[in-house]
Amino acid sequence: MNQYAEFLETKAFNDIATGHDVPLDDINPQLFEFQRVLVRWALSRGRAALFADTGLGKSAMQIEWARHVCLETGGDVLILAPLAVAAQTCREGDKFGTIVKYAREPGDWGIIVTNYEMMDRFDLSKFAGIVVDESSILKHYTSKIREKIITASQTIPYRLSCTATPSPNDYMELANQAEFLGVMRRMEMLSMFFTHDSGETSKWRLKGHGKTEFWKWMSTWAAVIRKPSDLGYPNDGYDLPSLIMHEHVVTTSGMFDGQLFPKAAQTLSEQRQAQRESISERVQEVADLVNRGGTWIVWCHLNDESAQLVKAIDGAVEVRGSDSLETKESRLNEFSEGTIRVLVTKPSIAGHGMNWQHCHQIAFVGLSHSFEQFYQAIRRCWRFGQLKEVNAHLFTAEAEGQVLASIKRKEINHEDMSNQMVEHMRELTKAQIDHATVSRSPYMTDQAVGEGWQLMLGDCVERTQDIESETIDYTLFSPPFSSLYTYSNSDRDMGNCVGDGQFFEHFNHLLPELFRITKPGRLLSFHCMNLFMSKQAHGFIGMRDFRGDLIRAFTEAGWIYHSEVCIWKDPVVQMQRTKALGLLHKQLKKDAAMSRQGTPDYLVTMRKPGENPNPVTNTNESYPVSEWQQVASPVWMDIKQSKTLNYRSARENDDERHIAPLQLEVIERAIRLWTNEGDTVFSPFAGIGSEGYVAIQMNRRFIGVELKKSYWDLAQENLHQARTAQGGLFA
Repeated sequence: MNQYAEFLETKAFNDIATGHDVPLDDINPQLFEFQRVLVRWALSRGRAALFADTGLGKSAMQIEWARHVCLETGGDVLILAPLAVAAQTCREGDKFGTIVKYAREPGDWGIIVTNYEMMDRFDLSKFAGIVVDESSILKHYTSKIREKIITASQTIPYRLSCTATPSPNDYMELANQAEFLGVMRRMEMLSMFFTHDSGETSKWRLKGHGKTEFWKWMSTWAAVIRKPSDLGYPNDGYDLPSLIMHEHVVTTSGMFDGQLFPKAAQTLSEQRQAQRESISERVQEVADLVNRGGTWIVWCHLNDESAQLVKAIDGAVEVRGSDSLETKESRLNEFSEGTIRVLVTKPSIAGHGMNWQHCHQIAFVGLSHSFEQFYQAIRRCWRFGQLKEVNAHLFTAEAEGQVLASIKRKEINHEDMSNQMVEHMRELTKAQIDHATVSRSPYMTDQAVGEGWQLMLGDCVERTQDIESETIDYTLFSPPFSSLYTYSNSDRDMGNCVGDGQFFEHFNHLLPELFRITKPGRLLSFHCMNLFMSKQAHGFIGMRDFRGDLIRAFTEAGWIYHSEVCIWKDPVVQMQRTKALGLLHKQLKKDAAMSRQGTPDYLVTMRKPGENPNPVTNTNESYPVSEWQQVASPVWMDIKQSKTLNYRSARENDDERHIAPLQLEVIERAIRLWTNEGDTVFSPFAGIGSEGYVAIQMNRRFIGVELKKSYWDLAQENLHQARTAQGGLFA
């Protein structure tokens, strides 16, 4: 069992640290203590993410991290940053006594910062460390640029991802972060912890039993912090000033095509039309406000808005997407230095990374549906270090009400999800940073007995050891298969395996015990089906021979392949339940090459070598020829799929699927054919006790093992009722 314990350890999410330890006293004392412990933790990880909210000093932390990587490796570190953030990073380095060089071409090494647009000019393989600043860029950039960053970084030993708290409901962003750091591939993360609802492949949801494991896993490589107190430090100096939102609704007389009277825009095209038709009115109201004086950022979304704003606002300077990199950088830096009073630009150009606490007045001449862009634009000014009350003015046309309502709704969802994310991660992050061990769900064991039956709670690999050798006459069960966090989050759950390889490694710890406890010449049957390959988990649609893999595993363990029966299942019911592409009638018209048959069940029987000491005997009266011919058929067409024990009370809220108990008719036929009255039937995956229920009703004894407590509880009830059930087997 030491080997089994060692195997279970491999299923846990192990420490992925690839860095080096640095004494806290060696971290720059100019940093706050919470920043110093985060830097130390990130260095010890080697590849880590700092999800720290705006104003918490990500630039200072990444520079100090880069300095220690250079000292440890003797190599160089490249910092990739948005436009104009590079110069800001150099100034931050000067402030903390570390030289950071801004470069657009390879040259002098050390700590280099450059823009994402310049990345192609550098050979990343020559760097010992890389920092992706404002790493949400991994989500916002085109897939081509994103893939280039991820791929080109894989040879770099030290990697740091820095961004404000990522959108907690944009799981693809988190997946990209994990892949950049080399922690896990995107599709592996999504297939492991997430699922689709209603067949919508663009919508991901955390599996119920995957929630705690997902946050535990994430805490091994990402530190999430919105304020110092999240790590147990005082929030002194980190209290945000007030943010006051001013809504300005501009009235226009414009109407949509084909309408007699004005009304609110409903469709996206109508909203865009309303925006364009109200540009002059919105620009004029913004200009009237901004011309009163003071420093302003005016955010726009249309080039026509930008051009008119510059003409209408005194001292306004525009930054457009068509400007050269030098022009953009120069003007953004001039605004940072206070030589430009009013900056007019788009969130897509300057909405990430800039520290503009010197400005506390913001105007949006228009809004898009992107809450992410709106949030980031606000946070350029409303961030830790801002000393004044921030006023944000939102100008929308009267017909654009739906856009503002959409932004408000997304803001509520973002705050709710962000709070949940930090709440889940707070203790986990603190434990990781303090090098503490994250506790796991407790493993419970118990035992219940009744007239002719024994039911054990626990891990079947370990509990089967309690059964004496060669005492079991017949074993019957449905094995689990790789389907992470479907029924539990326990590492002892054989379903919680990363792929078939790990599943069979786990299953092979049980096979010798099943062989040991079975009498010579007696049988074991498992109920299974072949499994699907999906684009989500495997990259293509197909099937895998799970039945054959199980047969091979048993024969390698010493069993003899004895027999099998194919059990018919209705393909219409399968189609309605799974919405499988291959079973849809419309697929015949689209491309019948992807159409397929439904999937049957199999009852496969294995035999232990040796002479059976207690032959199983049946008389003509107990087993007439006509019934034997039905049972001897290689295909059972008459099994009623709905004849099972009631399982619903055992289903927990976090279960992703209903438990699928074995059909009672299958159990009855197998036990009747292959056992005598008084024989002992065993199930290592007892579930809600179906095999035991039938065995007891047929005057056999039963021993079962079940890992999940809610199933074990219901199994006890079913076994107690088996002898007293009225009306026969299928009452």
